[in-house]
Amino acid sequence: MPLSVDIITLGVPQVEAARAFYTSAFSATATDNDHTAGLDLHGTGQLALRQIDALATDSCTDPATLGFRGYVLSSIVNQPAEVKALLDAATAKGATVIKPARKQLFGEFTAVYQAPDGAVWKLAAASKKDTDPVPDPPKPTETAIYLGVAKPMASRAFYETLGMSVNHDYGDKFLDFAIADGVCRLGLLPRKALAKDAGVDEHGDGFSALVLTHIAASRDDVDALLAAADSGGGRVTAAAARTDRGDYAGHCTDPDGYHWRITTPG
Repeated sequence: MPLSVDIITLGVPQVEAARAFYTSAFSATATDNDHTAGLDLHGTGQLALRQIDALATDSCTDPATLGFRGYVLSSIVNQPAEVKALLDAATAKGATVIKPARKQLFGEFTAVYQAPDGAVWKLAAASKKDTDPVPDPPKPTETAIYLGVAKPMASRAFYETLGMSVNHDYGDKFLDFAIADGVCRLGLLPRKALAKDAGVDEHGDGFSALVLTHIAASRDDVDALLAAADSGGGRVTAAAARTDRGDYAGHCTDPDGYHWRITTPG
């Protein structure tokens, strides 16, 4: 079973505050379970919010984080007016604008903001012009997570070992992986280029306050994916075992240190 980004979990200072922000910014409903808030991003993936200290403990790492966390989240909508609407909704609830909504050099219409919890979000329109009334609320057609890595092609080899298939390939400049319905897209860029595109300083270290979760079909798949991660240049940080949540899960990192949770129910 190939790896997929089924849930993006963000480490936040206060779960309730982050929950209030994201439910408003994306007009999404949230469910709460085990001190974690979960949001369905309108069928384009799942976002989870967990207190950063607890998330770091789950991942067997130190919670300290400083500066750029190395990733950018992205919400893609149909047209420019929807980018503006999402940016207005986010800033009304405390987000800081990094790049205002506008057409970029090659015609792409985007905006970038930093959420109150520190996560950087890029909003992008699939088309260059408005052709329809703005839906209320605007709903993303895709949610993506872009990781800043040392060498995208080296990271590509790791993720292909875990069964992922490349979609767009521009070598060490940019690449992303094919996705199925209901999951988030994963993309890889050099860290410096990713930070420049988002309009933030590239420097930062410590915990990324991010865990990507893959929900496997069976315990055998969990074990196989963790073994592939270990042999493919990643590191298993917690062996698979039955957890207090009632699932079977293990943790690993990719070659650049980004954290993954591989789990299966029951």
